[in-house]
Amino acid sequence: MARIPIELLSFGVLLLIGSLCLAIWASGLIGLIEVPPLTIALFGVWVMALAGMRSTATGSHERSAFSYFAWGILISAFGTIWFLSGRQILVGYLPAILMFVIGILIVIGALRYRER
Repeated sequence: MARIPIELLSFGVLLLIGSLCLAIWASGLIGLIEVPPLTIALFGVWVMALAGMRSTATGSHERSAFSYFAWGILISAFGTIWFLSGRQILVGYLPAILMFVIGILIVIGALRYRER
């Protein structure tokens, strides 16, 4: 079975997300300064989806699906925090975002070691 070039696929998805964020900016829903953090946050969601794709086909020297998912969570959290700080509503949401990120990583880590 042929392998999908994940790097090329991810770069294409990054360009699609970037063009979507620029279109949202052009429509006037967000400011230009908010395009990079929104792009990063949405790309983190893609990395989490990539973890689902990688869960079935992991080689011996490849990164695990859990690692992809954890990085996706961290990238999305970084982008979200940056986006909220640009809107100056970071102070109220920072504890909730951090608790959410840590909670998801703990739950996924615990589910990783369930009995089979």
